[in-house]
This record gives sequence, C-alpha cells and structure tokens, in this order.
Amino acid sequence: MKASKVAQYGLITALALVLSYLESLVPSLGVPGVKLGLPNIAIVFALYRLGWRDACIISLVRVFLVFLLFGNGAGLAYSVVGAALSLALMGLLKKTGKFSSVGVSVAGGVAHNGGQILVAMALLETSRLAWYLPVLWVSGTVAGVLVGIVSGVLVKRVPEVG
Repeated sequence: MKASKVAQYGLITALALVLSYLESLVPSLGVPGVKLGLPNIAIVFALYRLGWRDACIISLVRVFLVFLLFGNGAGLAYSVVGAALSLALMGLLKKTGKFSSVGVSVAGGVAHNGGQILVAMALLETSRLAWYLPVLWVSGTVAGVLVGIVSGVLVKRVPEVG
C-alpha cells in the first residue's frame, strides 16, 4: 500500500475519532439514542473519496477504537451492527449514481438507527421497541442531511492526494 494511502487512512480515521469525542461532549438531545452523527462526516467523505471498501475499513477501525477509548460491550454491538447496515446501504446507493451525498447519508443514518433497534430488540428479547423506529428515523434523517451536506462540501473542496 502506498504511503499516501496509509496517510489518508490515518487522517480520516483520526478525524472520525475526534468527531466521535466531540459528539460525546454534546449533552443528550433529550431523546435516548439520538446523536448528531458527526463521525459519519469522515465516513461519507471516505466513501466518496476512497471507495466503499476503504470506508468500511476506516469505519470499523473507528468503531473499535471508540469502544476501546470510551465504550462498553453493549455500545460496541450497537455500533458494529449500525455501521455495517449503514455502509452496506450507502455503498449500494452510491453505486447506482442516482443519489447525492445527502441522499446517501440520510439512508445511512436511517439504516444505522434500524440496526440499533434490531440490536436492542435482540438484547432485550422483545419486539416492542419497534415503536421507537419513527423517532430514530426522523433524527437519522435530520442528521443525515447535515452530514451529507458537510461531507459533500469536503469532497469538493479538499484536494486529492496523489
């Protein structure tokens, strides 16, 4: 692997970690499970700049580093499943070429929230939590729009490294 690629991985992963930490400093928005999705700015940027495979690697590294630095076991399960569903859907939608970074990001946010609910239902052994999906989908949509706008601007303005 080229040194420039390794440097890009490192920088984008570091950005995602810093954004994860900053997000952890934001007080709860009053609704359990609702977050701003700041680290996804780096992941959507990686998806568009480096490709799906590289975005997956960066996302998984970020998830595990956040777990080691700030997390717990249950949080890891929520993050891994949410990230996997999010990246799968974002990769598929991006590949079609029919969606902007905002549309791709919104779909990723909503898929992440769906993954969180699936993990919660499995851990708590109840399907009753499905009622909470609309709340998370609204927050995932709002966060996805913001993340998509910011990451789209970054893709256009940050120069590519050779």
